[in-house]
Amino acid sequence: MDRCFLLIVIMGTGLVSGDNIEPDKEENVISKERETVKLSCSYSTTSDNVRLYWYRQYPHAEPLFLAYRGARSLSAAHTSDDRFQSTTSQTSTELTITDVRLSDSALYYCALRVGAQ
Repeated sequence: MDRCFLLIVIMGTGLVSGDNIEPDKEENVISKERETVKLSCSYSTTSDNVRLYWYRQYPHAEPLFLAYRGARSLSAAHTSDDRFQSTTSQTSTELTITDVRLSDSALYYCALRVGAQ
């Protein structure tokens, strides 16, 4: 029997004035084990040097890095696990979690960093 669990996306903090990032849906995402889940955030900035990050946080613990990907003029990317893949566009970022596990139940943060290369 598949077990159900909860994923929640909340927005990142610490942005420069004029920059913004927020989840596309402010609601819970419910999935079953072994499924694929997609979480997305939209952002706005005037910078061409954009890095978009994803973090996961368990209760009473620090956020853990999952993935980042450059957008616009930046193309670098890194992930902590092959199950986490990030894609970006000019205005959004998406985290795809494949082969979802019960241990993936957590808070998920999207974060925006702009600046020099």
